[in-house]
Amino acid sequence: MISLHTFRSGVPRRCLFAASTVRTYASQTAGNPMLEVFNRKTKHLQKDRAARNVEESRNVDYLKDEVAMRLCERLLDIKRDFPNVLDLGANSCNIARALTTPNLDTTAPEGVITPPLSKKISKITCADTSRALLHRDEDLDFNKEIDIHRDVIADLETLPYQPNTFDAVLSSLSIHWINDLPALLNQVNTILKPDCPFICAMFGGDTLFELRGSMQLADMERRGGVSPHVSPLADVKDVGSLLNRAGFKMLTVDVEDIVVEFPDTFALMQDLQSMGESNAIMHREAGPLSRDVLLANDAIYRALHKEEDAPGIPATFRMIYMIGWKEGKDQPQPLERGSGDVNLKDILGGGDFEKP
Repeated sequence: MISLHTFRSGVPRRCLFAASTVRTYASQTAGNPMLEVFNRKTKHLQKDRAARNVEESRNVDYLKDEVAMRLCERLLDIKRDFPNVLDLGANSCNIARALTTPNLDTTAPEGVITPPLSKKISKITCADTSRALLHRDEDLDFNKEIDIHRDVIADLETLPYQPNTFDAVLSSLSIHWINDLPALLNQVNTILKPDCPFICAMFGGDTLFELRGSMQLADMERRGGVSPHVSPLADVKDVGSLLNRAGFKMLTVDVEDIVVEFPDTFALMQDLQSMGESNAIMHREAGPLSRDVLLANDAIYRALHKEEDAPGIPATFRMIYMIGWKEGKDQPQPLERGSGDVNLKDILGGGDFEKP
């Protein structure tokens, strides 16, 4: 677990993402999803509204910026150039900004300056549904250091790109709002060139478990029932099978918990709204939460999760990082079963244990 009270900028911040429940998936035919969990129109409006308050929107980008940096660090292990890259669900182009950051390689010897990863990328296409969010930072200096093409698309669940187009597809903190994740992964595999990677970071099912539990208890106490205030998220145990079913090879999935401290649950919820990450599930309860529920939630949260000497409350963000490669003819392949010439029993000593 990583306790992250201060991000790379050195400025302490607070943050919130909707608490999670486990979501499982089933395959379905092409077309609109049979079951829509999220209201895509609502999510688009939330992101647009958040981006219009430019200063506050930038202030709450700390988590997206940090995760984008950690995702880009995984590119350091791939010793090749990427002429044409897609950033799927680019938000405010957080990945493009991270790619222009020098000295991203923390394993380099002290005093050695490493060039930014943007030197390995000829062009990056940043795709998102929100024009306001996508173009929010187009006047900042990082745009001069990388060739960015901003592409406003109607829907992240239907990608308007031809097969075998991109040398890499990256995605950071966007696909947790996708209704039909298996279908999207199939499309990503299609638009990649052979033997090219898909590298993604998304919120996992235990994200903000503290808030989820306290909200449920507050609802039960003040209203006698539980309302759907939270968004369902994929569980880490499902991610590998989803990538495999989409045709990806040489899979890597790892999990990282980021713990951020906040003054109270009200600050937590304010950042959620400013990030454009408010609840967008279908058939959610209309209108704001009642004052009674909010006050009860804050009290319960503190009673269950606040450390005795801590100034604020902790909030856990579970990040799932995944890497999958589109199959290619020159890709390394496992040996056929039974083709090995070394017996594992010989290495392990035959598997017999010495009796005492």
